[in-house]
Amino acid sequence: MGAAILGMKKGFDVFVSDKGKIKEKYKIVLSNYGIKWEEDTHTESLILNADEVIKSPGIPEKADMVRMLKAKGVKVISEIEFAGRYNTAKTICITGSNGKTTTTLLTYHILQKAGLSVGLAGNVGKSFAWQVAENHFDFYVIELSSFQLDGMYEFKADVAILLNITPDHLDRYEYEFQNYINSKFRVIQNQG
Repeated sequence: MGAAILGMKKGFDVFVSDKGKIKEKYKIVLSNYGIKWEEDTHTESLILNADEVIKSPGIPEKADMVRMLKAKGVKVISEIEFAGRYNTAKTICITGSNGKTTTTLLTYHILQKAGLSVGLAGNVGKSFAWQVAENHFDFYVIELSSFQLDGMYEFKADVAILLNITPDHLDRYEYEFQNYINSKFRVIQNQG
């Protein structure tokens, strides 16, 4: 939803496709923004015609539509990657197998109590892209899952925190722990 809103505000021709049901409250938001959408299906001709696709982190790389997009050379990115292109605030990005929500909420609380202009995003709080589209914070504290990190290529965290890595979600990583480790370490990519 947030990526669709940010894309619309940036002048892109946006289309939302969900193979499942879209919640009524989100249908209203999409309609209010004039964003075209579909549910219960994916219209291949429309999706495969895209210049770029912002994929929900819950959709595995092995999904047929994702494979078709990649085979056609369509760039598939995360909402975090997309929002990062338009973000001007400093980002504090937190990941790990365990404790990331607690650490994210505590960091956000400390910065907020210190009087800073701060947003809470990622796996907690409101969508990062939605906030970039509608708010102006000086800082974002962003909780990042490995699934979100997998779709990041040029995004650069100003502060990256990697709490821990224990075997988790290995079904998404070909049951190779090293693949999961590599995903988590993407939080530091592009840092100087």
